[in-house]
Amino acid sequence: MNTGPAATNNPAATSAPTSANSTVATAATATAIVNIAGLVTNDPSLGDHTPLGLIQDAAVVIDGDRVVWVGESSKAPATDNKVDAGGRAVIPGFVDSHSHLVFAGDRTAEFNARMSGQAYAAGGIRTTVAATRAASDEALERNLTRYLDEALRQGTTTFETKSGYGLTVEDEARALRIAAAHTDEVTYLGAHIVSPDLADDPAAYVDLVTGPMLDACAPYARWVDVFCEKGAFDGDQARAILTAGKAKGLLPRIHANQLSYGPGVQLAVELDAASADHCTHLTDADVDALASGNTVATLLPGAEFSTRAEWPDARRLLDAGVTVALSTDCNPGSSFTSSVPFCVALAVRDMGMTPDEAVWSATAGGAAALRRTDVGRLSPGARADLTLLDAPSHVHLAYRPGVPLVSEVWRAGARVA
Repeated sequence: MNTGPAATNNPAATSAPTSANSTVATAATATAIVNIAGLVTNDPSLGDHTPLGLIQDAAVVIDGDRVVWVGESSKAPATDNKVDAGGRAVIPGFVDSHSHLVFAGDRTAEFNARMSGQAYAAGGIRTTVAATRAASDEALERNLTRYLDEALRQGTTTFETKSGYGLTVEDEARALRIAAAHTDEVTYLGAHIVSPDLADDPAAYVDLVTGPMLDACAPYARWVDVFCEKGAFDGDQARAILTAGKAKGLLPRIHANQLSYGPGVQLAVELDAASADHCTHLTDADVDALASGNTVATLLPGAEFSTRAEWPDARRLLDAGVTVALSTDCNPGSSFTSSVPFCVALAVRDMGMTPDEAVWSATAGGAAALRRTDVGRLSPGARADLTLLDAPSHVHLAYRPGVPLVSEVWRAGARVA
């Protein structure tokens, strides 16, 4: 079920109007952004009719928090408010569908040791658990907003974030409560690792995660997640955790096949999880399952960069017809970056993606991984989340790696960076 740049059945499209000639509600309230060198709409019915729906010499008209018109700049309807993009490229705001931002401390020493030859393993999470438990609510929220602001300046307008560094009922619930004040895309990840408090009794911890902890956390979350990996949770435990979350109304997603081959991807497809995240070690059967199901393969190249691990094979997935998302996995242990542009450059350089595919996956792909239809695209009816690049083309995100190309960010119709 390929919904990436090789096909036109884009999951970020909706039943909202897709015509570039949708009516502007009120000229006095609408804002036209004109003189856009290249506009990525992610609507294949527009522009060049590729999955990017690229329009050259373009304009976007916003009314309130929505896009109401897109097309050639010379044909833009009259509005009282006009912004000159100055020949910049405009893309949808990035949709970062995988991050871990409610934490305290950092793991500089671990990173330094790893870059000196020590292997990466799941157990390092315990260091962050200790720091997070010791931190106040205020300190955790300050840290969260710091990284959200950092991500926003780099073009991220929609983000998901998880718990997973508390691993007690109280600490997991407070992490989600803090996160829910800043995003609707909140994920319960009590099953990050087995809590150090119950290290000798993982079955008891699974009972906690699927019982009292789930009861306390479900009111704050939309999603339930589990780290299905050696050193964390096996397939049976992961199934029990995700099934319990579904029974509470939470939608499943899963950390799958990051460090080794395992059951995570197959379980994700079986349970109709929105995404299977990491997807580094895949069998042919895993790829076939993803291609035939509705689960997005979310790739997180920051993790491979920061752990010197094997890169996920995006080309293999795309060629098989799998929907691919790109996200940062921003966390203090294995991918301490909030930069989606950096991940786009890594995906093009080291994972076999084209620039078009990488930009689609970081916008529309991320929206698909969150099962959102209002973000990740810039066509009439979409939320007006725009990223202006100090470059004439979206290709510069991969062409000029490490350069701060994001010059302006709009979210829900307002300029925010």
